[in-house]
Amino acid sequence: MREKIHIMDENELQELVEQTETGGRHVVGNIKKLITFTAIAWSLFQLYFSSPVPFMLQQFLNTIGLDLNVVFDDTKARSIHLSFALFLAFLSYPAFKNSSKKTIPVIDWILALVGGFLGAYYFIFYEGIVTRVGIPNQMDVIAGVVGILILLEATRRSLGAPLAVIALIFLLFNFMGPNLPQLLAHNANKITTIVNQQWITTEGVFGIALGVSTKFVFLFVLFGALLDKAGAGNYFIKTAFSLLGHLRGGPAKAAVIASGLTGLISGSSIANVVTTGTFTIPMMKKVGFSAEKAGAVEVASSVNGQIMPPVMGAAAFLMVEYVGISYFEVVKHAIIPALISYIALVYIVHLEAMKAGMFGLKRAKPPAKMLIRLRNAALIVFSFCLLALVTYYGLGWIKGIAGDSSVYVIALLVGLAYIAVAYWCARFPELELDDPNAPIVHLPDVKSTVNSGLHFLLPVIVLIWCLMIERLSPGLSAFWGTAVLIFILLTQKALFGYFRGESNFAAQFKAGFSDLLEGLETGAKNMVSIGIATATAGVIVGVVALTNVGAPLASIVEMASGGNILIMLILVGILSLILGMGLPTTANYIVVSSLLATVIVEVGQQNGLIVPLIAVHLFVFYFGIMADVTPPVGLASFAAAAISGGKPIKTSVIAFFYSLRTAILPFLFIFNTDLLLIDVDWLHGILIFIIATAAILVFTAATQKYFFDKCSALEVILLLLIAFTLFRPAYFMEKISPSYVNVEPYNLVAELQHSPSDRDMKIKVSGLSDIGEPTTFYAHLPILGETGEQRLAHMGLTLVESDGAVMIDDVSFDSPAASMGLDWDQQVLSVELPVEGAFAKQWLYIPALLLLLGIAMIQIRRRREELVKLAMD
Repeated sequence: MREKIHIMDENELQELVEQTETGGRHVVGNIKKLITFTAIAWSLFQLYFSSPVPFMLQQFLNTIGLDLNVVFDDTKARSIHLSFALFLAFLSYPAFKNSSKKTIPVIDWILALVGGFLGAYYFIFYEGIVTRVGIPNQMDVIAGVVGILILLEATRRSLGAPLAVIALIFLLFNFMGPNLPQLLAHNANKITTIVNQQWITTEGVFGIALGVSTKFVFLFVLFGALLDKAGAGNYFIKTAFSLLGHLRGGPAKAAVIASGLTGLISGSSIANVVTTGTFTIPMMKKVGFSAEKAGAVEVASSVNGQIMPPVMGAAAFLMVEYVGISYFEVVKHAIIPALISYIALVYIVHLEAMKAGMFGLKRAKPPAKMLIRLRNAALIVFSFCLLALVTYYGLGWIKGIAGDSSVYVIALLVGLAYIAVAYWCARFPELELDDPNAPIVHLPDVKSTVNSGLHFLLPVIVLIWCLMIERLSPGLSAFWGTAVLIFILLTQKALFGYFRGESNFAAQFKAGFSDLLEGLETGAKNMVSIGIATATAGVIVGVVALTNVGAPLASIVEMASGGNILIMLILVGILSLILGMGLPTTANYIVVSSLLATVIVEVGQQNGLIVPLIAVHLFVFYFGIMADVTPPVGLASFAAAAISGGKPIKTSVIAFFYSLRTAILPFLFIFNTDLLLIDVDWLHGILIFIIATAAILVFTAATQKYFFDKCSALEVILLLLIAFTLFRPAYFMEKISPSYVNVEPYNLVAELQHSPSDRDMKIKVSGLSDIGEPTTFYAHLPILGETGEQRLAHMGLTLVESDGAVMIDDVSFDSPAASMGLDWDQQVLSVELPVEGAFAKQWLYIPALLLLLGIAMIQIRRRREELVKLAMD
């Protein structure tokens, strides 16, 4: 029986987004005004909390002798944040799909008011709570129990049943401690202990995850909502199409770039699909893509927006807290995998277009001559470099002269820059979104399109400047970017009207103010589900911390994998996919990383592989976002199919196949941390980016079975071998020219003296773990110093021979050995020392690239012969 396909119209798509992101209720009158007012109030509170205003106001109040505290600490702010989220959740999300969307029943009002009160419980009763942490009173217990139940119901409504069910299972595990099998049994099952953990301390609901949502995520979601309301989303789409639409399969390539740009400011896969897909998917179908392939391209590019810095769908800020590194470090580690993944997706589109013999759309104007295009490109690059130098050194000079007043001088300069850019942009017509279903499509003019919205880049530049150059906190950086964006929203229509000779300034300013209020409302509504998700994920994290379930879980996972790190990674990836089918990406990442991140690190250490914690967290995160693509629950794929008219499951399968490059990357950067730029200088970083890009393109060609021509089975195997060699050259080089040699532990001091310095020694030891269990693991220790004794002392090790075995007699405090978990009375089983003069792994790039060149030449010649034969026929 043939599957019936329904293509959603614009209203149905908008309703789909609203149901997924903001509840889908359509109330009117005073109730609608209340919800709008509450959402705007939430946004204003978050702006106030993230800004320097509270501290300036507090200083002023202290100066005039007024005893009033207007600065909110993190815990109070988390409580207010959850209160807003719970109140809006019950007013926005109906209890069931068939519940009325136009009225709010009494029970929902009760749940909203009680939920709002209990969410703010920590804030209201803060003074009493901090004096009785660990011994909650009866009111605390009642508030905690009711609050958790209401939170679970809000989770069910806003995020679906899976996350609520998983949280409930963990709570039941907490309560049933003594009755569980011995491996999982625990005694942390008292109601007062659980409530104290979950609702009174910052180890549960009000933990790190909700704190990240409060401090960082809200401002970035609000920034994205305001930027879209200003018109930047339309600008990104039209700019991508004007630049790339004329290429082979150009609309699909433009869709990838447009969705990537939108994904930078959006943490939602489905909203990204619907926002850009209504325009890009029909365009792709026009140039020859099937409905399923057009939807799959949009899904793959929209979902990948979550792995792209600086926002990464909120995961970047969670990693800052969980891994304990700076935001700048997180972005540095994540940038190469994200970039090469997008480059590979553009290449996939190109290969699909090549296979189908597609062409691009007609340009608005004939292209300029090559020399003119090169000249213009050089001028643009030179202008950006000059602007960057002037800005960087100019701001440094201003801060040196103006001191504390430099912020006002810089604000004035940003304002003048905005006016100048607006004057330039006003010379070009305002962008309007074309009808994607029009019979004839002309690409927008590149010059007028690019220049019409340059002012949208100003708040993005301010945001990135504050994050990357000034190294401000993500929250404060987002505040300054949002402040610039608010000013643009309020003034852009009136300012552009003035430069265009229009005179209705009052109406234009009023329209700008209306856009601002709508942006504040949309940003808050988009945050409801995220706030609820992080709070509920905190319940799971609280149970893990209270019951120490991580230890037995580690044993189970290790036993299932047989101690093999690769099998363990596959199991963790599958678990992330399964959880991700029912959990939002953020919650999935929090749950899996809290359960298994340290397990992977420990098992890797036992197998001689030192896995950095950031690599594990990125691994879990990458597989979490794959769930938005993967059938049978890939919501983003279903949304794309609704636009394209394609079959949902088929769209999801193709999107997953397109996303294989994203699925393979986590395994690669676990075994080759160079991809994450760990301990890599900038020069080697550039080389790694070039080689990694070549490798991912080769892998993509192999999976698509098309390079310059259709690939034979042998060519596919060779391309996969080349890709693996480029990604992980050390695997083969270690077999050709080993970089380490085994030495007997009793001969370590003598051999250590002849080892090259500034390299690591690998040592395998056995002993007892912190909990008294037998364990065996590897440690890497730096070789520094002249003699063997000095080098061993620098590592912090003292060794002694006993009954034919070499034992650790002492480990110096705060030494490299101590940081790697070495301790006294452990036995040294084996030692590996670096070899002087071993071949560098990078030498294998040469034969791999030569083989690639050979395959390319064979395919090009074969392609030419086929074309000649076709011409003769």
